[in-house]
Amino acid sequence: MCFLAQRYVKDIDTAKEIVQDSFMAMWLKRETIDAAKPMKPYLSASVQNKCLNYLRDSKKFDRDLLISEQLMTETGGELTDSLVVKDIAGKIDEAIAELPEKCRQIFVMNRYEHLKYQQIADKLQISVKTVEGQMSKALQHMRTRLAEYLPALLLLLYFYKY
Repeated sequence: MCFLAQRYVKDIDTAKEIVQDSFMAMWLKRETIDAAKPMKPYLSASVQNKCLNYLRDSKKFDRDLLISEQLMTETGGELTDSLVVKDIAGKIDEAIAELPEKCRQIFVMNRYEHLKYQQIADKLQISVKTVEGQMSKALQHMRTRLAEYLPALLLLLYFYKY
């Protein structure tokens, strides 16, 4: 884990600190963590997120540095660690699946089919206010459910723009 952290922060002491923080966070959340699932992916994601937070907060984040260090490919802007991308995509899918049926349907129509609220309301024969309320509920659920992945999600969105 220290090696993973050091790939991001370039400082062994900071890397050790981040790994220690990740272990502490895992220990504090031990009651809510499913012990049947492997801990390494959870811990790796935690270390990576804490590294990204550190880089963002200390203003040491530099896109050119990431490219030169091969944390990012130059051509596509994709993160080289596809396991993390798949994990985040899986968490997004899980969070969407947890939504009530109507709420999920409205969320998917808006975010994946790119329909406007009025179009959704017309298609489902409901009011625009109902669509607004369901989208608000869906977005709040997604924010809550994906809070720990937010730094990585923001990073993905940023790099996929370019």
